[in-house]
Amino acid sequence: MDSSPCSFASVLLNWFSENGRELPWRETQDPYAIWLSEIILQQTRIQQGWAYWERFMQSFPRVEDLAAASEDEVMRLWQGLGYYSRARNLHAAARQIVERGGFPQTFDEIKTLKGVGDYTAAAIASIAFGQPVAVVDGNVYRVLARHFGIDTPINSTEGKKLFASLAQELLPKAQPSAFNQAMMDFGAIHCTPQSPRCLLCPLAETCDALHKGRVEELPVKLKTVKVKTRRLTYIYVRCHGETAFHRREAGDIWQGLWEPLLVSDSTTPNPSSKGGDGFEGAAPVLPTCLGGEENGTLTLLRKDVKHVLTHRILLTDFYLFECNKKPTLPAGYLWIPESELENYAVPRLIEILLSSLR
Repeated sequence: MDSSPCSFASVLLNWFSENGRELPWRETQDPYAIWLSEIILQQTRIQQGWAYWERFMQSFPRVEDLAAASEDEVMRLWQGLGYYSRARNLHAAARQIVERGGFPQTFDEIKTLKGVGDYTAAAIASIAFGQPVAVVDGNVYRVLARHFGIDTPINSTEGKKLFASLAQELLPKAQPSAFNQAMMDFGAIHCTPQSPRCLLCPLAETCDALHKGRVEELPVKLKTVKVKTRRLTYIYVRCHGETAFHRREAGDIWQGLWEPLLVSDSTTPNPSSKGGDGFEGAAPVLPTCLGGEENGTLTLLRKDVKHVLTHRILLTDFYLFECNKKPTLPAGYLWIPESELENYAVPRLIEILLSSLR
């Protein structure tokens, strides 16, 4: 069994030549288009991210166009993708690129862009500029851990160094772009997390995990994050065709996005317990600013809407308060014609809640 770097790369490149995915950002060497695809796909499936990439390229065909856009325009186009810090970083980096007079061309220079880490910088450097820098993402961790039988946790300091060094050692210096894309595709569509295609694998003869029956065990990842449950209660205030929204501030989820009146926000560290947070079945106490029930009618639209983020689970109740007289709301809230709400970028959860109004 030959598991030498040269053999591994050769087999993988042959597989890629026949099975690689046809993607629009692979039909260009424009670093802007490639960078945009990498940022969009950081936490997004290709099926969903593809449409966003096309919309961004249509609205902002050049990095100068993206840099000149307002934050609201960028966030509105990003709406629904989640992890909104990516959009803010994308916008800031576009302005960095314009200020420096062009797209950086080396791994180290690309890493100076806002929101760009080792993986993204390596992908851009190798694909757009042919630099021999290996990418290491979840797909690469999985392929390498299984093939070479590595059980060092991929999210440990030791593991990160080990896998980065191994990926770089395997990289054929003359074909960095094809090899990096081959590694990503092989992990995404062949050596998948569940039900990998081991019986049809071109690397089956040299795969350590396959021969030792450890495919499902690898890669190993340390569990370090405790998921918390956060309870939110929103009231959509409606008055003569207008509604009150405000822009979320920095320091929390959904920075810069818009939301209706938030009247309750509580976190509990035990998501498995029921009724332990004091919210179960309870209607919200109307804020005094709304003027009480004599000023309008409160209706429950949605209850316990579950929305999962990386480190927390959101459970949300959504109410409609219809009134004839505009209440005096807390600072920062704006009255917006309901017909113009689509011009304001909102989190995916709020988008789901607003569908209740239709």
